[in-house]
Amino acid sequence: MRKLSLVHVDSGREWRGGQRQALLLVQELKKKGFEVFFVVQPQSPLEGKAREAGIAVVPLGMKGEADLLASIKLAIFMKKKRCQLAHFHDAHSLTIGLRACSWARVPIVVAHRRVDFPIGRHLLSRRKYGQKIDAIIAISEGVKKVLVEGKVPAEKITVIPSGIDFSIFDEVKDRNFLRREFGFADDDFLVGIVAALEDHKGHKYLFQATKIIREHSAKIKLIVVGTGSLRLELESQVQQLGIEDIVFFLGFREDVPRILASLDLFVLSSHLEGLGSSLLDAMASGLPVVATRTGGIPEIVHHGETGLLVPPKDPDALAKAIIELYHDQDLANYLAEKGREYVRRHFSAEAMAERIVDLYFKLAQKKGVNIFDRRRPKEKG
Repeated sequence: MRKLSLVHVDSGREWRGGQRQALLLVQELKKKGFEVFFVVQPQSPLEGKAREAGIAVVPLGMKGEADLLASIKLAIFMKKKRCQLAHFHDAHSLTIGLRACSWARVPIVVAHRRVDFPIGRHLLSRRKYGQKIDAIIAISEGVKKVLVEGKVPAEKITVIPSGIDFSIFDEVKDRNFLRREFGFADDDFLVGIVAALEDHKGHKYLFQATKIIREHSAKIKLIVVGTGSLRLELESQVQQLGIEDIVFFLGFREDVPRILASLDLFVLSSHLEGLGSSLLDAMASGLPVVATRTGGIPEIVHHGETGLLVPPKDPDALAKAIIELYHDQDLANYLAEKGREYVRRHFSAEAMAERIVDLYFKLAQKKGVNIFDRRRPKEKG
């Protein structure tokens, strides 16, 4: 059994899609018989979740990209463990890790890119994704496009979509949880969004759309799950728009599968989005979805087939699509069924891990590095 060093940094206190995907990958690699060193921020949500899942973690305080002490400690650790492949899941850990890999002479470096934000124009940002990285995993063609536009060589980029653990959605049997918790009527139509309260998620356009929806029917309620830096600003916007009676902020929640099961429709209003892991969750839960045509979203939401797409930053179009599915239950059911079938066929956690392992093997063969035994480790069962 060979050793991998899988490194992820969690600089905030929120549990988000990137952290969950990193943990899911580690779990799948462990199932396949690999020994993985999972380096995480101490006392972070990721550390707690990993321990709950029975994954051994290596806590390492990382205070930012300029944290030389973290790089030194990581280099010492990887050299001691004779790690031959390091996989970094975000930009901050990548900067820290590139220094560490250089000092520890780790031969293969893999980076994950989950967002479609443009790469910074200054030299350091471009160098980060330069020659010292052997491969970059983009979670969508949209993310790859942004990387290529940022002068990252296309041959270094492999598109591997995020994966889903379907079991957490299959286990949910209660579909009336939110109606009981908030006293919603049976004929209330519950629309939900699960996303960080940050600008790129487009909540302000969704709330503007909700104002239009409010004038159409007060039976449509909006459930907002997530936390972030814009919480107070968005709550103020809701008050100013006079829609506080139909908008419900739930904050950070551990029981997202149960919440999704209680909804009638899922919406994602982003104007920048790598892929949209919350969309995958919603579709896996059997919900019809309305989302914006941006980033990697059109790769999973095919308009009129697995969901409805609208232009980003367009409250009128967003409101129109939500109202359409409110009135057309047959269309909503069709989109929900097709969406569920699509994500279960193309976005399993097992498929994601298998494709990443294949990439590891190709890189090892290309560089002549004996990362693994001649045959793959046997899957644990």
